[in-house]
Amino acid sequence: MTIKYFEQTDTLYISLRSADVAETRDLDGHTQIDLDVAGEMCAITIEHAKERVDMPKLSFETVAA
Repeated sequence: MTIKYFEQTDTLYISLRSADVAETRDLDGHTQIDLDVAGEMCAITIEHAKERVDMPKLSFETVAA
C-alpha cells in the first residue's frame, strides 16, 4: 500500500495494490475509487483532503490476528 499527498492540488491518493485500473467510480463529489478488471478496488482518491482527513494524525498500525 502506498499513500501519496499532492499538496498543490490537496489530493490524497491511496494505492491499495498495484493493478491496471479498468474503471473509476465516484463515491461522492470528492472521492473516487479505482477498480481493476475483476471489479476489485485497487485505489482511493480523496480531493480537498485537508478538509476531509485528519492529515497530521495519519498513522499506520498492523494488528496481529
